[in-house]
Amino acid sequence: MIKNEAKSKNPLIVAIRELLEHRALWLYLLCDEAGKKGLKWEDFAPAAVKRCGLYQGKNLVKKGKTDSLKGLKKTLFSKPAQMVFEMDIKKSTDDELNIDFHYCPLVKAWQKQGCTDEEIARLCDIAMCGDHGIGEEYGAVLDLPNCIAKGDDICALRYHKNNK
Repeated sequence: MIKNEAKSKNPLIVAIRELLEHRALWLYLLCDEAGKKGLKWEDFAPAAVKRCGLYQGKNLVKKGKTDSLKGLKKTLFSKPAQMVFEMDIKKSTDDELNIDFHYCPLVKAWQKQGCTDEEIARLCDIAMCGDHGIGEEYGAVLDLPNCIAKGDDICALRYHKNNK
């Protein structure tokens, strides 16, 4: 059973979360319609979402003028984003970025649509392809040892570079 309840009820944060929920709704409805036409979600959606992540990552590297993971924290995981996702930055170095998310508006959107826990896990795997693409543009790999969409209390994003 997925646990995903926001602690912060700040009206501005709630409004931003609703925008993110809308993005998640698009992903679900696109996948749902494709499924009705006999397409498997995993046959098209991960590649499209990863392309989006690669595009976004390239722009974030350019904006931050660095491929340091400290730059990723500064450009993508800013204070407002930390508030929206109720994040804790656990570690931030040039080569490692560890963040715990305590709330996910995307999961909330899928819950509101009545998606099963299995569908939510699949949608999350697809959505995370964007985060993998962003990491790739920073020369990093993303590990996700814990995931709200799979019943964990947090999403543990672990970006790391292999500079060996």
